[in-house]
Amino acid sequence: MVRPVSAPSLGARPLSAVLDVSFAERTDAGRERENDEDYLGHAAPATPSRARSHGWLFALADGVGGQDRGEVASREAVEDILAGFHAAPAGEPPAALLARLAQSANLHVYELGKSTGPGGVSMATTLVACILRHDRVTVAHAGDSRCYLIRNGHAEALTRDHTVARDQARLGVISAKEEAESASKHLLTRSLGAGLFVNVDIAEHSLEAGDALALCCDGLHNSVAGEDIAAAVAGDASLEDAAERLVDLANERDGSDNISVQLIRVRSVERVGMYRGRPYKLR
Repeated sequence: MVRPVSAPSLGARPLSAVLDVSFAERTDAGRERENDEDYLGHAAPATPSRARSHGWLFALADGVGGQDRGEVASREAVEDILAGFHAAPAGEPPAALLARLAQSANLHVYELGKSTGPGGVSMATTLVACILRHDRVTVAHAGDSRCYLIRNGHAEALTRDHTVARDQARLGVISAKEEAESASKHLLTRSLGAGLFVNVDIAEHSLEAGDALALCCDGLHNSVAGEDIAAAVAGDASLEDAAERLVDLANERDGSDNISVQLIRVRSVERVGMYRGRPYKLR
């Protein structure tokens, strides 16, 4: 089902005065799975002051296949992150906030698994999440769900898959071709819920008006390339239509896994500088 969402009104202020985005999201079970173990969530600011103090949050989780209750792990991880974001103090730096939220979600999923039935069950999920604030996006991820930045018709992956094959390719043990064909390309080296602590990659990137972001699970990016995503969101294309088109394309080319995507278009940014960790507006 497509879940189109329009950006809430931020009052009578001109769009150029505050970061403003539009977005759409879609998740689909695929052609071969009965259950959808992916889960999507977002938090949109209702006022300009909230946009400045907290920003926008997007999160996508893919329950780990082969584990018990993957759909529970993904849902609980995202909902825990959303609750923590809503309760976060104003102005907490996005990198620190995402690190804290990811660790909280990891512990929540881990403890939930341990408390489920005699001896507990194994529960785990990937995570990719981002906070957009002012003129920057901060991305956190663990596992093989991805975030792409689309700018001037080109899609750049802002995340690196945490898989055995990717680590081997990065170290030069195998080639890119061997990585693509490796049986270990789906074997995760990091995930939420697998242990008491998780190592989450976090990075900050600048944003420009006209940029787009795409968060997606491996069910999409394993069969849909970055250039396909860039083409889908090109120009003034409807994000709702683009999300549907990308999911349909993944189903046509493969469809053996769940497919989820969040598309975010940056309509305007608020240029700021940083002084001692605090933002100030650039004139």
